[in-house]
Amino acid sequence: MEKDIYDNDLGTITLRRSARATRYTLKISQGKITATMPIDGSEKRMLAFVRENKERLLKALEKHPAAPLIDESTRVRTATFQLRVFRMERNNFYMTLKEGVLHIACPRATRFEEGKTQELLKSMLEQALRHEARRTLPERLVRLAQTHGFIFTGVRINNSKTHWGSCTVRKSINLSISLMLLPWHLIDYVLLHELCHTVEMNHSERFWRLMDQVTDGKAKALRQELKKYHTI
Repeated sequence: MEKDIYDNDLGTITLRRSARATRYTLKISQGKITATMPIDGSEKRMLAFVRENKERLLKALEKHPAAPLIDESTRVRTATFQLRVFRMERNNFYMTLKEGVLHIACPRATRFEEGKTQELLKSMLEQALRHEARRTLPERLVRLAQTHGFIFTGVRINNSKTHWGSCTVRKSINLSISLMLLPWHLIDYVLLHELCHTVEMNHSERFWRLMDQVTDGKAKALRQELKKYHTI
């Protein structure tokens, strides 16, 4: 049983009742606070416990900040589109991708700080990224493979949060939709990285020599540049 409340300083706090809980506890994960109490616990006591620990929670939130909110001020530019979030007089959320712009229309009364709102907006953005990844990445992978003489057996688009891409022993390549958040030269770097794994399934010296061959000697520089970016 869960309930979200909002605090001006702490943000959204999820109040959670658990049959396994024997005491009142606070946990922070990815900038979000979860306050857990016994199934028959007192919400009033739980909130008092939060207030008592407010200073400690604020310090912890500084070390483990939440991802930025998606709202009207969000500026996201992907490889194929930019994001525009706005409010208007409507009863539901709606999105459309036209001429390089992902328009997400929100009801006038939308509260962007609410967790459910952020989950919905993130899912809409991921849907658009998946659409664009499927539309562009397989074709680009084929073109790079033909240019450099690689052979792969298949390509799948997934929503990996930990890897930009991967290659199986059967030379099938997996690509994350998060690749669409990169500039095209880094997308190509990842695609070439996975294509090189169809020849060298490790990161040996031979692998990096091959990477240098297909990136005009820029493999190390591109690798360092990629570290500045993160998946969704």
